[in-house]
This record gives sequence, C-alpha cells and structure tokens, in this order.
Amino acid sequence: VVMNLDRVIASLRHLGNGFYDLDERRTGIYQLIVPILHEDGDMIDIYLQNSPLGDDYARLCDFGMTLMRLSYNYDVNTPARQRILDSICINNGVTIQENDLVLDVDIAKIYEGILQFSGCIQKICNMEYWNREIVRSAFYDDLDDYMQTEMARFSPNSDHYPLPGYPIGVDWSLFHNNRNLFVFGVRGNDKAKNVAIALLEFQKAAIQFISLIVHEDMEDLGRREILYLTRNADTQYPMLSDFKEKGIHDIQRLASVS
Repeated sequence: VVMNLDRVIASLRHLGNGFYDLDERRTGIYQLIVPILHEDGDMIDIYLQNSPLGDDYARLCDFGMTLMRLSYNYDVNTPARQRILDSICINNGVTIQENDLVLDVDIAKIYEGILQFSGCIQKICNMEYWNREIVRSAFYDDLDDYMQTEMARFSPNSDHYPLPGYPIGVDWSLFHNNRNLFVFGVRGNDKAKNVAIALLEFQKAAIQFISLIVHEDMEDLGRREILYLTRNADTQYPMLSDFKEKGIHDIQRLASVS
C-alpha cells in the first residue's frame, strides 16, 4: 500500500501557498513543515507515511518526538499518569505504537487530521498544566500505588475505620513490630482539617497508633491547617517524594520504639 502523495498535496493546497511544505526525509516518509508550534516556539513534529488502511489514507506520526519532549519535564512513571496520557490519546483518536504517536486519516480530510493530531501533541506536551485538576488528582492514585507495592511488607489495609461509628477513616493502616501506623494522604485544606479532627478523636478513644501524614504539597495549606496537623500528627512529609525517600526507614524506626 502506497500513500497517494499527489492527493495529499492536492488536499493541502487549499491551505494556501507558504502555509506548508513537505520534506522527504526517507523514501516514503515526509516531514510536514507547518507553522503549528509548541509554547516555546519550536515547530511540532509531524510526519506523513503510508497507511495500512489503503492508498486513500495517510498516516500521521511523530517518530517518538512528543514523548521524548515530554520526558524532559514530566515523567509518565505511574499508572495514574499513564491513564491520563492514554485518555488524551483516546479522546483524540491517536494511538501509541512503541512511543510513536500515530493517526491514520482520510486524505480528503487531511487538514482536519493535522489539526486533530497537533492538538493531541500539544495536550501531551502540557500534561502537567493542560488540566491541572486531573493531573493533581493523580496524587492519591500515586500514593495508593506506592502503598500497595513498596509498602507491601507492612500489610497495608486501605480505608480502615478504627473507631466504630466514626465517619472519618484512615487512608492506609500499616502494621509493624506489633504497632499500628495510620497513613493519611492530604491534598487541600478540607482534607487537612478532617485528618486533624480524626487524629484528635482517635487519641481521645485511646487508640494506640503512630500517624504519618503525606502531603501533596504542604505549602499549599493554610497556616491554621498546618498548625492543627503539626500539633496532632507524629510525622509529616511535605510531598509524596519525601515519603518515598524516608517512609520505610521512619516506619521501622518509629515502630521499634518501646
């Protein structure tokens, strides 16, 4: 199957002279030179080649350049972030084949396909910012993934309610050296207030436990919320990366104290 290059050129011609150019990089592989740019002014990498769907179609691809560019500032290194990346691609009809972004388009609609493909690339390269709430929500997924894998030695139990009838539970309970450890993930002031109140209630009920607070970003909290947690929590980690770095050692240390 060979892409009908003449039809591709004819389909692009209505864009106007000077708007685009095709540069043959290798036999049958053309780089599309088009003024669609990343935020820093670099041109988006789009290539055309033969499509397995037939000669009425062209395959748009990027030869892995988008994910390489993303990796400079943002690692897709957790299941939650991978799901976000997959969602962006699915919503734009793009697939990932060995790090190569791919979209097969009808040559008659190649202009629309280019806009669709370039829009997907721009969203991926701005994964950290394009929808901050979706990305930020990955904090709890990242914490859950870490608890179920690296913390497996401490028999993690999710959504534990140590006080019967009390509506606020513990995100993760751990057990080590006959000691109970309660891990709370905290994102935002509302969660911080709930955790601070829960810690007080557990202490009043004489529940024996060690509390560990893992923040998405402690600096985002209000002064009072930080104060309440500091008064009542045993150990706090300003960010998840701090917990990943020190958590196992701290648990072993704290649970060994008689």
